Amino acid sequence: MKHLFLVFFSLSTFVLFSQIQKDTSYTVISTFKKEIKKFPFIKIVNSVEDISVTKKENIIYKKTGETKLHLDAFFKNDEKNLPAVVIIHGGGWSSGDKKQMHTTANAISAKGYACFCVEYRLSDEAKFPASINDVKDAIKYIKANAISYNVNATKVAVLGCSSGGQMAALVATTNGKKEFEEKSSLKQSSDVQAIIDMDGILAFHHPESKEAASASKWLGGTYEEKKEIWENASTLTHTDKNTPPILFINSSQPRFHAGRDDMIAILNKFGIYNEVKEFPSSPHSFWFFEPWFDDMINVTTQFLDKIFKQK
Repeated sequence: MKHLFLVFFSLSTFVLFSQIQKDTSYTVISTFKKEIKKFPFIKIVNSVEDISVTKKENIIYKKTGETKLHLDAFFKNDEKNLPAVVIIHGGGWSSGDKKQMHTTANAISAKGYACFCVEYRLSDEAKFPASINDVKDAIKYIKANAISYNVNATKVAVLGCSSGGQMAALVATTNGKKEFEEKSSLKQSSDVQAIIDMDGILAFHHPESKEAASASKWLGGTYEEKKEIWENASTLTHTDKNTPPILFINSSQPRFHAGRDDMIAILNKFGIYNEVKEFPSSPHSFWFFEPWFDDMINVTTQFLDKIFKQK
């Protein structure tokens, strides 16, 4: 009996460990090692924290089952009613970590914004639209606690990189669509007023897209198996007259622009403000590296200033 108990305990422990172990393949270091072969001049951005920015880490914004989801906040204590920027990390919907966006959050916050790096359920934990639900709940939490972070709850942007960029665009183009939200005790709206998409695709089943493997994992099957879900997860499906202004910041890698020009055509039809900044001769995850980081921050904050601070 004792032997059976030990076997059961060992198996239970193994199952539990395998359930909570996350994919850590997408990191700044792993990306650097990959990209330096093609771009030998790149350097990882030196993270220097601005002393005027307050940082609060691992704030629980949501509990779902046994899972607690966290966000990290960056804001200036001496400034009130700051526009908020919700930041979504990349990693093919299956990897990545909110901490890898801290350098970006600190830099944007130093220029007069409250930034929030958001943790969300990855594809090994939950399929689409769980991560979209999570980001929308993070937005509700930030608005509900706006006073604590000096946030103007009527001025919220969502920024994402790679798969996070795809998510950011989808979060914003589904403003007000309850099918993309889970039940919540928070009554605040999850609507946002601006989008910054850094190399996130806008359509999955598209001639330019090469994300079939990662997409299938997140969307629960291939396009042939889950056509409706693939279409519903694509930003192009939801782009219309209500889409917020958007800034596209792109690398020189065409596969990560999939659907961008199609979306711009729709935005222009409705007179919705949009910008494109494309860095020549750049790798996909340019936001981690010099010589692009400073330009990226400047372009981003200039866009945000135009949307939120200019009369």
